[in-house]
Amino acid sequence: MRIQPFVPKFMKIGILTAAIQELTPREVRDADPDRAIEEWIAYARELDADHIQLSAALHPTETDVPPEAMLDPVANTLDLRKPFDRERARRVQAALTTHRIGITEVGYFDNLLHHETAVRQKKHDFMRRVFDAAVLLGVNAVCGFVGRNQQHSMDQNLLDFEQWFVPLLEDAKSRGLTYRVEQCPMPGWTTGDNFHNNIAYTPGAWIALHKICEKHGVGDQFRIHYDPSHAILMGQDTRSLFQFLKDAGYNFLIGGFHVKGQVIDARGVSGWGYGGQTLQRGDWIDGRPSPNPADQVNAWKKQTVLAEHELPGTARHDPLAYLQNRTVDWLDHQLAARELLALDVANTPLIVEHEYPPARIQDKARLHPILAGSLAFVRHIDEAAAAMYALQHEVLAAQNIPVQGKGREAYRS
Repeated sequence: MRIQPFVPKFMKIGILTAAIQELTPREVRDADPDRAIEEWIAYARELDADHIQLSAALHPTETDVPPEAMLDPVANTLDLRKPFDRERARRVQAALTTHRIGITEVGYFDNLLHHETAVRQKKHDFMRRVFDAAVLLGVNAVCGFVGRNQQHSMDQNLLDFEQWFVPLLEDAKSRGLTYRVEQCPMPGWTTGDNFHNNIAYTPGAWIALHKICEKHGVGDQFRIHYDPSHAILMGQDTRSLFQFLKDAGYNFLIGGFHVKGQVIDARGVSGWGYGGQTLQRGDWIDGRPSPNPADQVNAWKKQTVLAEHELPGTARHDPLAYLQNRTVDWLDHQLAARELLALDVANTPLIVEHEYPPARIQDKARLHPILAGSLAFVRHIDEAAAAMYALQHEVLAAQNIPVQGKGREAYRS
């Protein structure tokens, strides 16, 4: 009989810098862009985070979508209007060293399959600048969306992905980078009827896209940065989703996590179903899409009428909601990840993403205890899951001692 020591493995706890866009006032960071990164690194240390996911975005003066049409404000903590060179990288690295903070990924979340050639090219050029910045910062992954060509069907978008997105992955490969896709369906990206506006929104699509990537020699560059809030939005539960990937032989696809929940409003589902509000949202005026960007944000009622994002730890403990897939069971999420996915746990980022609307406070003093509490919750949940996994699957298993009970089962809840 072998005695296996108790050695739990923990994930890399961090926070996406989009959690507060105005940590450094725009008039300050526009003039001195890297100060925004320095101040976020110091703030992350105050919050007791170990890492940041560094948010990049087109500057508000350069984006094709007006800021007032966005559900969440632009978070260009990494400002790339000017080249990110070695001097800028050294300045950021000095702040990381001083505050003992790491960067897990650089994130840029945009529609990279946009149907207008000039708009798409601008986004691709920016993403390549993100790639270059990641390399200079010693980061081995970027995080973002795939997007959707709104003029094409989903099947046609597979061809668009092969034509337009695969070259981006080839450029990532040449730089030694992995591209991790967040699976948000982005229902409010358009005033049209499409709900799925990021084609990499679900495991079936991930597998189809990965097969295209393999054909072109970039399969290792395409990975998923899984966010359970989007699974909840689409009626999925994490354990079954992970089991599906394992059953299909694709449980290697998930390489990182956003820790963000979704709390489903049972009344909203009763009124509109999981497709969200389909008409009379206010984004159309007199039968046409409103020209007013502030009206266009109402397209997000496809999502917000039936659900609200959760900052981990801020939603009530609700076992019935867990069973109904109406909020995230964080402990089972972390257990299922260890039990069903092919993870290098110690090098897997677990990144808090803050989009809980009532707490989207642009005041770092007020937001500090909220984010610190959420990060502490995430850390302790991960530690609890790590302890349970090590005890049950390693220590007890080595001594042939059975684990008690059944636990949550895939495809059942």
